[in-house]
Formats: sequence, C-alpha cells, structure tokens
Amino acid sequence: MIIALTVGVAAMVVCLFVQGVLLFLATRYYVRHLTWVKSASRAMTMLLISQVMLMLVVGNLVQGGIWALLFVFLGEFGDWATAYYFSLVNFATLGYGDIVMSERWRILGPLQAINGVLMIGVSTASITAVVHDAFQRSWSRPNAESVTDVEAGKNRE
Repeated sequence: MIIALTVGVAAMVVCLFVQGVLLFLATRYYVRHLTWVKSASRAMTMLLISQVMLMLVVGNLVQGGIWALLFVFLGEFGDWATAYYFSLVNFATLGYGDIVMSERWRILGPLQAINGVLMIGVSTASITAVVHDAFQRSWSRPNAESVTDVEAGKNRE
C-alpha cells in the first residue's frame, strides 16, 4: 500500500503543477483582455469569462488524462477509453462503481477523488474571482449607476 500511496501522491503533485500552470495562463489571459471588460459590450465580458472557464475545465480534463495514463501504465485498464472514463468518474467524485481497480492499486481511486475535489475547487474559486472582478469593473464604468449608488439615494430621501 505504501507504493500505491507514493504513486498516488506523485500523480497529485503532477496535477497540482498542471493546475498551477493553467491557472497562471488563464489569469494572464484574463488580465491581457481586460479591455473587453472595459468595453461597452456585456457580451465581450461574458465571452472573456467563458474563455477563462473553458481553459480551467480543459485543465481538469487534462488532469483526468494524467491519471488515466497512470492507470494504463500500471496495467489496470487495457484501453485508454475505459481508463479515461474511470479517471473522470473518480476525479469528479461520482463514484459509479461500474468499473473497479485491482486490490493492489484501488487506493488510487480515493486519492484521485481527493485530488479532483481540490483541483475542481481551485478552478471554481478562480472562476469566481474572475467573475467578481469582471462584474466589479463593468459595474464601475463611468455613468453607470451601481446598486450602492441607488441604495444611497434611497437612504437620503
């Protein structure tokens, strides 16, 4: 079991690195396209947010692929499609149970689920930060009345 735990933690470290790189790239992409948020078009803001979301989702799919490659390398699955399906089920913590691993490597399933919860959580937090920032910037445009301004006006009356 120690070998399986070591292999699983190593896979988690690789996924953490991938998540970090994609988070950096998505954030840099967002910052480089802030003019879209500052434009008069809300559609451009939504397009930018959608692109950041897509980058992070693809990152999670890539991480599922890393685990699937590991499962194939360990001989748990004979084909990529089954390994990738099993991997995404674990990564997303669905846990269907229709496919199981051998006793020797089965601890990798829960380790991957822990990894998936953390990485999907990081993606969600990042998307939330981008959405919050984009909305703050788009609502604070000159001549745009914010909710706070409206409430302040009501309190003065």
